[in-house]
Amino acid sequence: MSDLSKWTPSDMLEPVRRFLDGDLSITPGIKIEQFQEGNTLVVRAEVPGIDPDKDVDVSVSEGMLHISVMREEKSEHKSKTGYRSEFRYGSSVRSIALPAGAREEDITATYKDGVLEVRAPAPETVPEETAKKIRIDRS
Repeated sequence: MSDLSKWTPSDMLEPVRRFLDGDLSITPGIKIEQFQEGNTLVVRAEVPGIDPDKDVDVSVSEGMLHISVMREEKSEHKSKTGYRSEFRYGSSVRSIALPAGAREEDITATYKDGVLEVRAPAPETVPEETAKKIRIDRS
């Protein structure tokens, strides 16, 4: 049984603060914004405190952009009456539909000041699919 008398009121309100900040699960989600800039889809993901070389994977499959992040967060609370440390681990994935005609080799990603930015340009004109008549066989 833990000794709650050593906890401060702010320690007990930490889960409420995380809920109000939008952290509705045990593993935090990836907060994103996306918009069109000309013919380019721009996706910005808020991922502070990570190493983009190790903790982030950006991939493309079946017309979707996938951003996967592995997090490890640590918080420490020191007071005159005690010390408490809390770790949170988890992975999050967001998938965003790519613009029609976007090619994987044209997609770029940069990371600066805790923000991952992915740019997916689309061609000016997307080749239209032509309707193809299917022959009907009689039996």
